[in-house]
Amino acid sequence: MSDNKKIAEELIEAVGGTDNIQSVTHCATRLRFIIQDEDKVEKEKVEDIDKVKGAFFNSGQYQVIFGTGLVNRIYEEVAKFDLKTASKDEQKQEAAEQNGNRLQRAIRTFGDVFVPIIPVLVATGLFMGLRGLFVQEKILAFFGLTPEDIPADLLLYTEILTDTAFIFLPALVAWSTFKVFGGTPIIGIVLGLMLVSPSLPNAWGVAEGADPIMFFGFIPVVGYQGAVLPAFIAGIIGAKLEKSIRKRVPEALDLILTPFLTLLVMSILALFAIGPVFHTVENYILDIVLALLELPFGLAGLILGFLNQIIVITGVHHIFNLLEIQLLENLGENPFNAIVTSAIAAQGGAALAVGLKTKNKKLKALAMPSSVSAFLGITEPAIFGVNLRYGKPFLMALIGGAAGGFVASITNLAGTGMSITVIPGTLLYLNEQIFLYLLVNIIGIAVAFGLTWMFGYSDEKQLKE
Repeated sequence: MSDNKKIAEELIEAVGGTDNIQSVTHCATRLRFIIQDEDKVEKEKVEDIDKVKGAFFNSGQYQVIFGTGLVNRIYEEVAKFDLKTASKDEQKQEAAEQNGNRLQRAIRTFGDVFVPIIPVLVATGLFMGLRGLFVQEKILAFFGLTPEDIPADLLLYTEILTDTAFIFLPALVAWSTFKVFGGTPIIGIVLGLMLVSPSLPNAWGVAEGADPIMFFGFIPVVGYQGAVLPAFIAGIIGAKLEKSIRKRVPEALDLILTPFLTLLVMSILALFAIGPVFHTVENYILDIVLALLELPFGLAGLILGFLNQIIVITGVHHIFNLLEIQLLENLGENPFNAIVTSAIAAQGGAALAVGLKTKNKKLKALAMPSSVSAFLGITEPAIFGVNLRYGKPFLMALIGGAAGGFVASITNLAGTGMSITVIPGTLLYLNEQIFLYLLVNIIGIAVAFGLTWMFGYSDEKQLKE
């Protein structure tokens, strides 16, 4: 064994092993580690390793001094241990994220969970935009067709394209959360699928008036299709529970007992505690929104335009389906859709500003398609991948949503249907309201874009914070 390889092995062991190393890079004289748990680093042992000239923590990095030339050779040996390597800029960003306050770290962790899911949500947004061509009478009329001319099998296929990712979103969220928090991802998938089991009443059905299952006579249990926060919370608790159980069961029984106990405990918590809490929250939100819609002077649009995407984060926004149905039945129009479309468009505007302003290629590649998805009515990629992850863009988007919602409210803008917004939503405003509808969306986008560009994001500040 070469001396450099031996040094690399001793160094990795002294800093807590490969599991304790998030990434490694080097400069002219030092190896620079991002460490998972600083307490696992045996500092004296590191400094006693041959050829190590010193070691210290600085700016979120554990820096080990070897000197010019030698550091390159040691780095080559360390990198062979299948560690994540990073450029100095990437590691500086990673260190900055670790050193942020608790709220900043929590928000970034939320973003980390959603980044792997974003591509399918973007694709779903595109599919939903295309599906509008097959279901809207006025679009079909341009081609001399009616909805009856579209084959039922084709409509079924479009539903598969547009509904699958959101029906099973809890499974995707739980899978990614387990992965981020150190659990077994396949257990997360199964736990998430339990939340959308076909044995439970569908979330959208309950939102439209169907009854939940009342376990033990008082616990309302429903499916959580499209829900975010219940699956996220269950994923965090489940991953920590799994690791705790694994430490305590004998190795010979680990394969059987750990997943069994994790899924048993978490299914009970998710379905009978976490889920019902959010079901109750949904009912309160419905009552509050109905009361807000009665406010005069554009206040309804101002408040709901600001709050809408905050509610989307919780995953309890399905209850708005019932609200929109009630509005259409009682009023023959849907003013709620006109308000929230600006909130959705504003998230796209903020993500677009980040995408155009940043020089980070990875962030640009994420932000630009996420903004397109928002303009097609799906904000999850923009919220969780970009805006909420960096904090200020999300706030600027909320302000943009409030501005557009205010205009929608004072002008009495109202849609003729429900469930589609922004670009696809134009199909609900072809009754001489189209220009006002476009104005409301443009206001939401422009305010969010402008505020984000000026105050909401910069690469330089992001590296420092």
